[in-house]
Amino acid sequence: MKKILLAALGTCVAFGAVTAADAAQGCGPGGHRGPYGHCRPNGGPVVVAPGGLIVGNYYHGRGYWDGNRYWHHRDRWHGGWRYR
Repeated sequence: MKKILLAALGTCVAFGAVTAADAAQGCGPGGHRGPYGHCRPNGGPVVVAPGGLIVGNYYHGRGYWDGNRYWHHRDRWHGGWRYR
C-alpha cells in the first residue's frame, strides 16, 4: 500500500512540475516559428469585406436580387425563375 501511495505522490509531483508550452515559441510577441524553425512575424490585421450580391438570393427587407434590381416575388418558370 505504501508503494502505491508513493507512486501516486511521485506522479502528482511530476505533473505539477510540468509547465505549459510557450505559444510564442521564443519569437516574442507578434511572432511565430516558420516551417524551417525561423522566427516570422504574424500577419497584419485581418479585414473581412462584405461579398457582392448573389443572383437569386433573398435579402430581407429588399427581395430577390436578379442581377439588376430587387423583386419581391419569384415563381418557377420553364426550368428557371420568373421575377415579378
